[in-house]
Amino acid sequence: MYSMQIVHVSHSLPVTLMKFHCCAVPFVLLIVLGSVSTLAGSEAEAGRKASSVVWLSDYRDAMSRAEASGQMLLIWFCDPAWETNDVAFERAVLHDPSIASSIDKRFVRVRLSVNATVPNGGNQTTLLKHPAFAEMLGLPGLAILDLSDQNSPLYRRVVSVYPFKGHYISKARLAGLLDLPTGTLTQRTLIFAVRTHSEQPASAGSHLSPLLAQETESHAFHQASILLQGHHNWESRFHAINARLPTGLLAQEVCAESWPGQTLVEAADDCVHAWRQSPGHWEAVRSRHALFGYDMQRGANGIWYATGIFARLH
Repeated sequence: MYSMQIVHVSHSLPVTLMKFHCCAVPFVLLIVLGSVSTLAGSEAEAGRKASSVVWLSDYRDAMSRAEASGQMLLIWFCDPAWETNDVAFERAVLHDPSIASSIDKRFVRVRLSVNATVPNGGNQTTLLKHPAFAEMLGLPGLAILDLSDQNSPLYRRVVSVYPFKGHYISKARLAGLLDLPTGTLTQRTLIFAVRTHSEQPASAGSHLSPLLAQETESHAFHQASILLQGHHNWESRFHAINARLPTGLLAQEVCAESWPGQTLVEAADDCVHAWRQSPGHWEAVRSRHALFGYDMQRGANGIWYATGIFARLH
C-alpha cells in the first residue's frame, strides 16, 4: 500500500516516509453576491428555534454584516433531504455552550439550502456550483469566508470547508475548525488535520509564522509542479530560512503526499496519518516548536503534496 523513500525532517536527520495519494479541486476567489432562497420544513424550523446559535437566512445580508464587522462568515449549507440529520447536528453539536459561544463571538453565520441561488450575469446561479465552493463537492456542510480584512489577499476567499460526506462534523472537530489561524484554504485545512488528530500533536499549536507559511506554500507548489515529493534543494533552503529566523532557531521540514480520489479534507488527514507512520517525522509533527508553517498543493496528477516547516530551538 505504501511506497518508501528516504527524506529529511531536519538538516541532517534521514528518516523513512510513507507515501499517500489523493485528489481534490483548488479553491478560487469568491466574487458573487446576492440574496438566496431559504430552507423550509417544520422539523428544521423547530430545530433552529431550539438551537442556541441564531442563523441568518439571506446571503447578501450576511456578507454585508461580515464586511461591516470585519468578521469571518460561517455558512451552513443544508440539504432539505437531510433534515433529520440537520436537527441531530444542532442538538448534538451546535447546542454545546462552548461551540455556540465560539460561533457567536467570531462569526457572522448564515444557513442556506444546498440549492440556494445568487444573481450572476443576469442569471441565477446555484451558490454551491460556484468555483469558490468546489471543495464542498456540492454537499451539505460548512464553509468559511474570510471578510476580516479588506486589504488582505484572503479577502472574500473561502478559507475552510467541511462537506458532510455521509455524516456531520463532530463537536471536537468543529471546535478545531472554528479556531484556526488566518491562512489560505490549503494551509488551514492541513493545520486543521494536524490539530484534530486523535493524538493531539503540538506542532501546529504555537505561532503560525508568515515566513514559514510562505516557505511551505512555495515548497508544496514546487513538489506539485514537478509531481515529485521530497525535500528538494533543502540544503540551500535550510540556510536561507535560518538566516531569516530569530537567533537560536533552526528550520526543520516534513513532507508527504496523498492518494488520489479523496476530498481535500480526507487528503489532509491522510498526509498527517502518513507522518504518523514514520517515527522521525512524527517526532517533528508531534513536538511543539517556536514557530510553524503548513501547506499543501495539488499537482496535475491529482496528488496533493504537503509540507510542514518548523523553527526549533538550536
